[in-house]
Amino acid sequence: MPPSTPPPALIPAPVAASVPPPPRDRRFSLVGREPYVLAVVLFVAYAAVSVGRYLRMGTRSYDLGIYEQAIRAYAHFQAPIVELKGPGYSVLGDHFSPVIMLLAPFYRVFPSPVTLLVIQAALFALSAVPVTRAATRALGRARGLALGVAYGLSWGLQNAVDFDFHEICFAVPLIAFSLEALLRRRWRAALLWGLPLVLVKEDQGLTLAMIAVVVALRARRHGASPVVPYALGVAAFGAVATLLTFTMIIPAFNTTGTSDYLSKVGGAGPLDGLDVKIRTVLWLLIPTSGLLALRSPVLIAVLPTLGWRFVSSDDNYWGTAWHYSAVLMPIITLALVDVLPAARHSSRPWLRSYALHLPAAVLAASLALTTALPLGNLTKADAYRVPDGVKAVEKLIGTIPDGSTVESNIGPIARLTSRCRVFWIGRTKGLAPDYIVFNNNSGWVKDVPGFARQLHPRDTYVLRGVIQGYVLLKRTSPATKSTSTPS
Repeated sequence: MPPSTPPPALIPAPVAASVPPPPRDRRFSLVGREPYVLAVVLFVAYAAVSVGRYLRMGTRSYDLGIYEQAIRAYAHFQAPIVELKGPGYSVLGDHFSPVIMLLAPFYRVFPSPVTLLVIQAALFALSAVPVTRAATRALGRARGLALGVAYGLSWGLQNAVDFDFHEICFAVPLIAFSLEALLRRRWRAALLWGLPLVLVKEDQGLTLAMIAVVVALRARRHGASPVVPYALGVAAFGAVATLLTFTMIIPAFNTTGTSDYLSKVGGAGPLDGLDVKIRTVLWLLIPTSGLLALRSPVLIAVLPTLGWRFVSSDDNYWGTAWHYSAVLMPIITLALVDVLPAARHSSRPWLRSYALHLPAAVLAASLALTTALPLGNLTKADAYRVPDGVKAVEKLIGTIPDGSTVESNIGPIARLTSRCRVFWIGRTKGLAPDYIVFNNNSGWVKDVPGFARQLHPRDTYVLRGVIQGYVLLKRTSPATKSTSTPS
């Protein structure tokens, strides 16, 4: 019999020739990554500005030293005493900013003021991510990126980067992420991003309250009524937190039993510095938003910060200098993002045209202003060069042993707070420090030995060096008579 043929079901199917998958395109694409690339570029630029100023001894206040003393104490599990404000002075009696404890682990590994400046640059740069994402989502890639770059170059952020470290570097990204979530109608996320603001600075609870009010209004309009009670609760929480912080928490830590900054509120009349205040408002609204941000309810979040600044008796708060406007930059930019889509579809031809071209105009304004702002200095060779005079001064300050007590002023402070007990000059309250070192470039002290006797009449100080206007004196025994000459 012929061999039986297996049924078709048992005949193995022919093996198909394997076809290799198409090669993957491994080329790097920036599409969708623009916010993150921008943040990296801004971080490098911000860090170059702030660290460069530090390396050139261009520090303009004692704030960097104050925050380093507080964070250094946190890093060693100690109470945040800032002796630059006076012996035994707690930083919580100055500003209520427990958020800076987050920097303690980084400082413990890298104990330097540069650590604070680099982290601040990173936080400011991080805020560009939600701002740019919100802008590109609402306006498209090109116009959104234009607004993101304009935000990163905004004068408020640049001035903050060029100053010392401040706790508001935490508030800027928190506000930006909160408002991005608000514009996406992610109501609970907007509230959650805003909640930590009460731990950043005492006045930021009111900013949280304003953001929560906007959330309540928007949620109700878009049919998310269940969110409204939560938003109103957060608004009340922010307002109460600010009240309690100013009236109870800060006074409890302050040696005078009051808040030094609250005592300044209300000291200015309605017309005091009116020209300066008007210029500040115009600077806030024209180059950053072309006034169009005024159409958005998001803009009410600027009112608490502008309010306390304008009613303060301290005229330093009224203008555009320092770091005070940094927290306003994400609010104004995202208020503009909020209104641009509707304005581009307005029934008014002039408004449609204006909204269409405004992102490019805002970017052009930021680029033009940058030529006279801190980031513009990065185009100069001196920004990357440490003068020989600075090196000589650092060598003089380096002769002070670690752990010494030092009385100082702006300039030497940030070179000493990581390794010495440092007091502001004339504010030691009877403690005679081991060393006195100060910047006398302006010649504000005419008789250096006499000035030392005036500060500490029961102790004797010998001049150890005068370099580039910086003066160093060392305490000796009161019975010791020294004839040392400057080195």
